[in-house]
Amino acid sequence: MKKQGLKQLNNTLRILSILFLNFKHYLTNLYNMKRFLLIIMLFCITLISAQEFSMDLVKNMTPRNIGPGGMSGRVTAIDVVTNSPDVMYVGTASGGLWKSTSGGIKWAPIFEKELTASIGAVEIQQSNPSVIWVGTGEGNPRNSLNGGYGVYKSLDGGKTWMAMGLEKTRHIHRIIVDPTNPDVVYVGAIGSPWGEHPERGVFKTTDGGKTWKNILFANNKTGVADLIMDPTNPNKLIAALWEHKRDPWFFNSGGEGSGLHITHDGGKTWEKITEDDGFPKGNLGRIGVAIAPNKPNIIYALVEAEKNALYKSEDGGFKWKMINDKSDIGNRPFYYSEIYVDPKNENRVYSVFTYVNVSEDGGKNFTQLMPAYGANNGVHPDHHAWWIHPNNGDFMIDGNDGGMNITKDGGKTWRFIGNLPVAQFYHINVDNEYPYNVYGGMQDNGSWRGPAYVWRAQGIRNSYWQEISFGDGFDVVPDRDDSRYGWSMSQQGYVSRYDWQTGNNYGVKPTHPNPDVRLRFNWNSAINIDPFSNSTLYFGSQFVHKSTDKGETWTVISPDLSTNNPEKQKQSESGGLSMDATGAENHTTILVIEPSPIEKDMLWAGTDDGRIHYTKDGGDTWTDVSKIKSLPEGSWITQIKASNKNKGEALLIANDYRRFNYTPYAYRTKNYGKTWERIVDENDVQSYTLAIVEDLVEPNLMFLGTDDGLYISINAGEKWTKWTEGFPTTSVKDLVIHPREHDLVIGTFGRSAWVLDDIRPLRAMAKNASVMTSNIKLFEPPIGYQAAYQQPTGSRFGADAMYHGENRGGGARFSYLFNKKDAVKSDIKTDSKKGDKNISDKKVIEDKDAVKRDSLTLKLYDGDRLIRTLKQKAPKENGIQKWTWYMDEAGVSRPSRRIRKQTRESGGVSVKPGIYKAILHYGDQISETTIKVESDPRLDVSQKNIDEVYLAAKQLEKMQETAANAVKQLIESKTIAETYKTNLSKLDKDAYKDQIKASKEIIKSMDSLVDKYLGKVDKRQGITRNPEVTPLQRLGNASSYVYGSQTGLTSTETTLIKHAKDALNIILGETNSFFNKDWKDYQVKMKQVKTDPFKETKTFGID
Repeated sequence: MKKQGLKQLNNTLRILSILFLNFKHYLTNLYNMKRFLLIIMLFCITLISAQEFSMDLVKNMTPRNIGPGGMSGRVTAIDVVTNSPDVMYVGTASGGLWKSTSGGIKWAPIFEKELTASIGAVEIQQSNPSVIWVGTGEGNPRNSLNGGYGVYKSLDGGKTWMAMGLEKTRHIHRIIVDPTNPDVVYVGAIGSPWGEHPERGVFKTTDGGKTWKNILFANNKTGVADLIMDPTNPNKLIAALWEHKRDPWFFNSGGEGSGLHITHDGGKTWEKITEDDGFPKGNLGRIGVAIAPNKPNIIYALVEAEKNALYKSEDGGFKWKMINDKSDIGNRPFYYSEIYVDPKNENRVYSVFTYVNVSEDGGKNFTQLMPAYGANNGVHPDHHAWWIHPNNGDFMIDGNDGGMNITKDGGKTWRFIGNLPVAQFYHINVDNEYPYNVYGGMQDNGSWRGPAYVWRAQGIRNSYWQEISFGDGFDVVPDRDDSRYGWSMSQQGYVSRYDWQTGNNYGVKPTHPNPDVRLRFNWNSAINIDPFSNSTLYFGSQFVHKSTDKGETWTVISPDLSTNNPEKQKQSESGGLSMDATGAENHTTILVIEPSPIEKDMLWAGTDDGRIHYTKDGGDTWTDVSKIKSLPEGSWITQIKASNKNKGEALLIANDYRRFNYTPYAYRTKNYGKTWERIVDENDVQSYTLAIVEDLVEPNLMFLGTDDGLYISINAGEKWTKWTEGFPTTSVKDLVIHPREHDLVIGTFGRSAWVLDDIRPLRAMAKNASVMTSNIKLFEPPIGYQAAYQQPTGSRFGADAMYHGENRGGGARFSYLFNKKDAVKSDIKTDSKKGDKNISDKKVIEDKDAVKRDSLTLKLYDGDRLIRTLKQKAPKENGIQKWTWYMDEAGVSRPSRRIRKQTRESGGVSVKPGIYKAILHYGDQISETTIKVESDPRLDVSQKNIDEVYLAAKQLEKMQETAANAVKQLIESKTIAETYKTNLSKLDKDAYKDQIKASKEIIKSMDSLVDKYLGKVDKRQGITRNPEVTPLQRLGNASSYVYGSQTGLTSTETTLIKHAKDALNIILGETNSFFNKDWKDYQVKMKQVKTDPFKETKTFGID
């Protein structure tokens, strides 16, 4: 048992012993002793179990997905229900599977809780479209790919999923269901590029996935790059095998295992296409293959070889001929080598690569199908998935690195799907604006800035996000002096000083004073800003570079901190058969530079080859602390987080999946790396680690990002719990806690950015685990801002096709913990002595004096003055709950023609900025905190204006209350008169005609008075308007001007208040006059009425 667990148990036992001693003298008989011991035992079990954190506690504490959706992410697989093409399924590289039932208007994620979010293939069983097959692990083996865990199957259109095996394949690029026998399914496993393993090739099941057989295999480095079936013969399949290997520092495409294989008997036997059949000589690389549905003897193959070319067979694949080796067939085959044929025209061929090119002459010549850059109607390049309707070649869907697009006219026009929030963030950051903004760089999609929430109606739209720099985006560092500016970076060490408002960006990439020194920059280089100087930046190559003038000039402050292994520095040769020296494989470089926020000139540095150093003198000397027990040498040092509480303390995240080791690693040092304590291993989480953050206040509270999601610990890493409430399985790359608002900002690689609002409840639990056993606990709330709200930009209404990131709700937001406390019951019959005649047969009754606990009351105080009382029913479930106060005092009634029974206190005047006390009542238990209310921080609001507006609003509210009371008295009096009129009419219309007439006249007088308050009732249909201005309209007009005051009350407001007051005084005078004379006269008259309800009786008989 761990130390904290022992301490908790000892505390529990100590409490139990005290309880036992205190209550012992009250126990007078054996029965009571047994009951007491039972209570003690239950208390012990409850105390120990309740102090264990679980997701049940935070069901109502869910992160918000803030987008963006407009800058989407890599789409890897597409399938559509052929007979109902509005039903679409789209798989993404690391954002799960999405479904639309509206032809792409609206989308929903349907692969949220599985072990992986990386989709390599999706296949609908068209004979029963409720059956969906998914192969996990994308099949595009770039340096940033995500792995999977085998095959999944759904029988209900994606509502639920079953794992069907093949977990060790890691990456599946193709799935085909036999159209004549749905129990027969083929899987093309490309396998992991990071390792050599046998779980690759073509697999087949004949029992719906219960068992699998590998029916085509070459070697441990060769997997399936493509797999197709002849639409007229389900036993004929063509498989493209591809030998390839990726290391952290190198990629090689091609080898003896590559080749095109054809089977005519469902995979029992295969024939490999060779140079004798017309294929190129030598080793081959990746091959894309397509069959013409209308003429299946025509097959195309896009072959990577010493000379990449397009080959064609016209006899079903027996003989091949090279027809095009020009550059228009495509490029970068390792990343995309897809080819498709129009279902009705065997000569229309699509090559899908960086661009989409189309041939109309059977592949001899290609032209670009749709524009990308430099056009207003451009489509994002880098295409990976392509779907053509089998009966309508004009209907196509494109999946690329920026999302998906749909055409219905053969590619002439395209509709971009802007509500798929599957952006792949490498890093995340925040500024301190109001509202604050989230920054991050995306895979292939630049660096972006967008709001964590907006003081606008509706959600967070794509238009609120701004791309601030181009390229593959990585880290973004806002300038703390002015967040209009900052630094962003892209691949190969390019750093920009950006101006997000104007786009006036310029490069500030570090250089070396020696022209002969070649700087090595990682694909995802290190950048950071000094905590003690807003002008000081650090950037990493193999050296640590420092700038003290915001990036204008740089100096080198370290030696080469990597292993400087020359065997891992051959990136110019990377690619294999096709060179691909983009910088993605740059190695022996610095990944992390982390300055200590509490120790000036102290820096940590970590590299991609396992080296860890620190300096305490600004870089003059560096200490190597790379040796960590249990961490494989050469691991990728992903993050180092220096403590903001203790010198020499830091958290470290490392992973080694790029060398086929998926073990998670996380460590903590408290002595500058002399020793490292492991705080995460394979027993804690499901996949490798990527990010970590410790709470800024409470060291016990930590969050961890892994390839499968978000984890939380409330005991400093002793135990980790996966966050499953409202957050999907996805790769969590970066985590930041906002220092002012105490939100956790989550950067995911596949599901865009998320915000977990206000982590202070979690902080309180981490500080004191016994909080989790409280029946009621009101936590310290965020500041309540009296913010001005706007309408959305662009359009007022967004409907369903527009992306709406989840916005934060308005008002002052309280969080509280609720654990239901059962009412006290008494088992009288059981407790009584045998033969007691005073005991009824009812076994259990509730104690009449028991405290009721069916509701909660939140009371707000300004000092000792109670200003607001909010009530609600007690929650049905235990755990963290939310309650919003709209920063108003208790209000008054509104004048109305109806007498309404008020069950809840109405809201009134907005409170002034200040600190207010909040007390939450639950039965006889209370919990107290304070909340700070501030004016809109974007506005310059004077105290004079605040005071004058508040006093005027209270004055107007008092006037409204007076009017409401007057109208209420009129309505109540009218009810009395109407009752008299009705009853007297029923008794004797003739005898009481004078009283009935008086009642009608008095009712008419009161209606006339009410009309003067509220306006005449207009029963005409349509939109009507009362031409008379009522005192209440004047009151509302004055209120509108008062609440809109910015600099204190002007003559306008004072004049309008006077108008309302004068008009109201006139009608109040008339009302008082009416009650003092007319109503009193009526009262006297009606009190004289002697009613006789009896009528003359008759005698009845038959004769």
